[in-house]
Amino acid sequence: MSHGVPAFILSLLLILLLATGADAQAEPADTASGVQDPAPLDDDDLLDGDLLDGDLLDGDLLSGDEPEPSDSPQVDPAKEHARLFKDTRFPLAAECATCHPKQYREWSVSQHAYAQMSPLLMAMQNSINLGTSNTTGDFCLRCHSPVGSDLGEPLSMSNLDRHPASREGITCVICHRMSLPYRKMSGRIGIDQGDLFDPIKGPGGNSELARILSNPREFRVVTDREKLGRGIHVEVEPFFEMTQPAFCASCHEVFAPNGLRIEEAFTEYKNSPAADDGTSCNDCHMSAVQGIPSGYQEGPAAVIGGKESAPRKLTNHYFAGPDYSVIHPGIFPINKRASEFKSLADWLDFDVKGGWGTDLFEDSCPDEFPFPDSWVSIDDRYEGREIIDAQLDLLEWAKGQRKTVLANGFALSEPRITRSDGGGIDFEIDVKNLTRGHNVPTGFDAERMFVIQVEATDEEGNVVFLSGDRDPNGDLRDDFSLYVHNGELPLDEQLFNLQSKFMTSNIRGGDREQVLPINHSISLLPFVRPATRPNNVYGRLSGVRKHRRNIEPLGKRTAKYHIDEELLTGAGLYNIQFRFVSQAVPVNLVHHIMQGGIDYGMSPRELAEAIVAGAIVVDSKETVVEIQSDPPGR
Repeated sequence: MSHGVPAFILSLLLILLLATGADAQAEPADTASGVQDPAPLDDDDLLDGDLLDGDLLDGDLLSGDEPEPSDSPQVDPAKEHARLFKDTRFPLAAECATCHPKQYREWSVSQHAYAQMSPLLMAMQNSINLGTSNTTGDFCLRCHSPVGSDLGEPLSMSNLDRHPASREGITCVICHRMSLPYRKMSGRIGIDQGDLFDPIKGPGGNSELARILSNPREFRVVTDREKLGRGIHVEVEPFFEMTQPAFCASCHEVFAPNGLRIEEAFTEYKNSPAADDGTSCNDCHMSAVQGIPSGYQEGPAAVIGGKESAPRKLTNHYFAGPDYSVIHPGIFPINKRASEFKSLADWLDFDVKGGWGTDLFEDSCPDEFPFPDSWVSIDDRYEGREIIDAQLDLLEWAKGQRKTVLANGFALSEPRITRSDGGGIDFEIDVKNLTRGHNVPTGFDAERMFVIQVEATDEEGNVVFLSGDRDPNGDLRDDFSLYVHNGELPLDEQLFNLQSKFMTSNIRGGDREQVLPINHSISLLPFVRPATRPNNVYGRLSGVRKHRRNIEPLGKRTAKYHIDEELLTGAGLYNIQFRFVSQAVPVNLVHHIMQGGIDYGMSPRELAEAIVAGAIVVDSKETVVEIQSDPPGR
């Protein structure tokens, strides 16, 4: 009987070595579930001596003796194989970044990359499922994380525990490996699975790829999975649908399971001047200037082994919009270097505002400062700060892009004074939709806050009139303000806000505005579900609808105000300032969805403050009005 190593043992060891990379310096598991962000395998990893001089050749196994018991956790080969298969089915954007750094940088800070990382999304999805006995299912997830939906991840799973490709939201493979054209089902996207080497899809294929593949030495690429080197996809299949607005409609024309039209961007587009003249979604949202059909940049689509591919039309992969990140900059923007340096959970412990990794903090930091284990090393804190500073710069760039697209979509007219005498001041201002392609706001307009903040002051600087201001929670003084509900602040009856509202019917027939479109009964009688007759009899849902307040393409809405004579302080000049403000969502949304749990350990207050801090002024105007005589009674 041979005393060599049994074949099944060698096979098992080979699987384990391939699964773990046999790297003694391997990063710890990224999440509690043990999922790791796969790191690229360097040639040196195979030649550093660990494999050649290790257990395979040290005599213990070759002697046929039983190995000594180990205290280290044992790896289940079946689970490792399943994990590896899952990793290779959906390549990470970081793998694409090797040859497409421009596209990766733009995408990494985009709302597409943020789609699943948003704690608001997670809390809203969980809250809606709580309110509908989980009948909504993965309705939100399948657009915000198609990979997670395909993997069958639990709906309420923290992003810290999700597969890395699932966390990437609308990542590269979602668009570039879509299996079929738009099929009129909100977000149920089919994805061609495969590793980095498998074909991808582009608008018209790519003849340049053939030249690159014919010169593997020049571009230092390999197409054989068994060879070491820079892997490259072997084909770009033509997928003309990527140029069509219907391609975007897969996730931007949203019908709830009960038929409620939540988002109608594609319907708006089909009835717009842009559709009439053939301007596509890409022409505005992937163009050189965000939000207008400004043409496309030119340049290399890829940089491979330091060599540029032939110049061609380049599309912008940022897709600016009204949303923005409210989470720790260590975990967003998506950053390959950051994820390889520390886990997401570790980054949440890095105190950015406290100054960790700066000379000011480190020079005065006491020796007994209670750092988390992952940040005990001062070198790690300095490297962490370097990464954070780069992240903050990228977020600031994104803020500028967001302001550009909003400024190309909205504008204020010059204010008009229609009355100014002792009886008070009447004035108005228009909000204009500058776009030709859809309403503004569009998309999830029931949670987009676009408000005019008005402040009027007298010659002494005393505020005599306010509208669009905030309560102490950061909410507008509208029907959803807890301070208004409690009678602590007056209702802002002249508020101008383009946020649409969900309207639901109770069992007695009355309507009420709601933050989430879940029917609420004011009686003890239950709703009758399912409906007694099909919705197409009415042409709409009988129990819920959306009161739209947005502006049609090239249209306008006029905000009208009145300052009562009792508020004026006397004759003289009054200054009126207008600020048109965009905020991703109202703070009251946090109050309604916090029952679903807020990811990353954020408190409702932290989330609300981050939302308000991210609001930006899109446009502003100012006017002065003179009152010739004192109001009556003064």
